[in-house]
Amino acid sequence: MTEQATRITPANRTSKPRPSLLRRLWRTCYWFTLGFISLSILLVLVFRFAPVPYSGVMMERQIAAWWSGDKNYVARKKWVPYERIAKAAPLALMAGEDQKFPEHYGFDIEQMEKAWTAHQRGKRLRGASTISQQVAKNLFLWSGRSYVRKGLEVWFTLLIEALWSKERILEVHLNIVEYGKGLYGVEAASRVYFGRSAAQLSWSQAALLAAVLPNPHRFKVDKPSAYVYRRQSWILDQMRGLGGTEYLKQLD
Repeated sequence: MTEQATRITPANRTSKPRPSLLRRLWRTCYWFTLGFISLSILLVLVFRFAPVPYSGVMMERQIAAWWSGDKNYVARKKWVPYERIAKAAPLALMAGEDQKFPEHYGFDIEQMEKAWTAHQRGKRLRGASTISQQVAKNLFLWSGRSYVRKGLEVWFTLLIEALWSKERILEVHLNIVEYGKGLYGVEAASRVYFGRSAAQLSWSQAALLAAVLPNPHRFKVDKPSAYVYRRQSWILDQMRGLGGTEYLKQLD
């Protein structure tokens, strides 16, 4: 007697159920998040040692120039190690932007509370960004305000504080910060504005560079307004009040 082979039909074929849309979405988010975390940690580790060739702000400015057809835009920058920057430069930066930099772990909670209290009283919400936060924004992010950007800023600030030394944070900041149109870093700014290297900056010159931050497009180093001169004078007073270059020893 000949046995008849059982015919497999769609009705009796065993098939695996397809994952639901929600499950597939969760998997996508999981792998995206894992990839982002891994890549961001890798980048921060690389820039712990390697000079930064380009920053997020530099890229944004270059794209904006291309988009607007500005053919005269040229990015001027030159990386110099921390040891070849006059001590007056990091001292002026901390005096003007973040006097608690040696003490905090990326965020100045006291200044943030003061800024928020002033805002609740009807005043304009002023920035309370630390030097670490400024490095995170300038290096990895874009300009503007949004909750997504703020969240990324917090993440990169935590990574920078955890993986870099305080001197490295200052070194990167002073090498990528914007001092004018297409002008990045203290070495390029010193050459253009004062005709000398960053290692030769005087206290007055370092204070003037710090005085135009964080808005070097509105406040000019080569054409200082009365406000910039007042701020330069205030920064010089703060530099002396902090104890001069001895203050930098707290970074060790």
